[in-house]
Amino acid sequence: MAEPDVDVLIVGAGAAGAACAETLRERGFGGSILLAGRDVDPPYERPYCSKEYLRGDVGREGTYLALPDGLDVRTRTSVLKLDPAARTAKLAGAGDVSFGQAVLATGANVRRLRAEGSQLEGIHYLRALGNADAIRAEAADAEHVVLVGGSYIACEVAASLTVEGRRCTLVMPEELPLSTGFGRTAGEFFAGVLREHGVECVTGDGLERFEGADRVERVVTASGREVAGDMVVMGTGAVPDVMLARSAGLELGESGGIACTAELCTSADGVWAAGDACEYDSVVHGRRLRVEHWEVARAQGAAVAAALLGEARPYDEIPYFWSDLSDWCTLEYVGPAEQWDREVVRGSVADGAFTIFYLARDRVAGALTVGRSDDLEEARELLAAGTVVDPAALAEA
Repeated sequence: MAEPDVDVLIVGAGAAGAACAETLRERGFGGSILLAGRDVDPPYERPYCSKEYLRGDVGREGTYLALPDGLDVRTRTSVLKLDPAARTAKLAGAGDVSFGQAVLATGANVRRLRAEGSQLEGIHYLRALGNADAIRAEAADAEHVVLVGGSYIACEVAASLTVEGRRCTLVMPEELPLSTGFGRTAGEFFAGVLREHGVECVTGDGLERFEGADRVERVVTASGREVAGDMVVMGTGAVPDVMLARSAGLELGESGGIACTAELCTSADGVWAAGDACEYDSVVHGRRLRVEHWEVARAQGAAVAAALLGEARPYDEIPYFWSDLSDWCTLEYVGPAEQWDREVVRGSVADGAFTIFYLARDRVAGALTVGRSDDLEEARELLAAGTVVDPAALAEA
């Protein structure tokens, strides 16, 4: 077989793809690496989009990742087709390239709601730096911003824009912000933080439609409530980008991601996956798992790099999440808990320094902390070991 044009083709220049390339070079890989991404920017820290970059505290180049030398990094470059058997890929504007191994780090795309009035001007989604630019520019002349959704993006953007002097209202079907993954106790705490800083929360009342002439003027909820706003930011989740994987005939998982083994290998030999689109067999959780978070994507990219170097092993890192609501509070989480039947609180929710351990049959399935980061290492160990715990002792430790 002829030598490939590139030894490693990495499709996607986000957290997972960049981490894979970085780790390969750090570990002495001297072969050729092509990192292809559709974004106009080189790899950058996406969490900045809803936080420091959105507020103007960090400039564009300040978000860029420090990549090692010797990479062929191509921005504005889509991989249109992948043939795993022939080990070739078709790149937009560059023709076909052959590869030794490929890594699919295609990430996720925003989930767009098809509500009435979605075509109006002034409705924004946030995924990339360019989206943050548009939101920041329009928010400069806005008095009232409506944010649809009750999870990470909506809450983070609401905090950032409030700090910048905008009046913000969250509209969500959930009874409390951030409660879907963290439960009622945590949701009540975060709702209190948001309201204390001036963010209005319209809860238990999802989006029905948008109204306005040429641009959005108000959001109408399922109950008929009208929330006026100069602009809208949608925080309605994301869907894994599997278009390339599907067209290549790769197996997809139940969550819609790219089905992978515990070692993060796809159904095609020599093709691996990492990041938001990767749905893998978790040896820690005993189930298939797909996680959309920056830290997980970075960790999986590094794990795939080790596999490419002949050191494939089951990916057993406990997923770690974090989020900032401006400088009001920082949450950290390990898990994720698929379900739980008991919450054990250590510390004081009222004082804003607490950890919630989520128990399933008296075993730790996840843990959320605000102001008590040291508790997370214990949670990781208990989660990995599957140890039966004494709830009373856990609360007092």
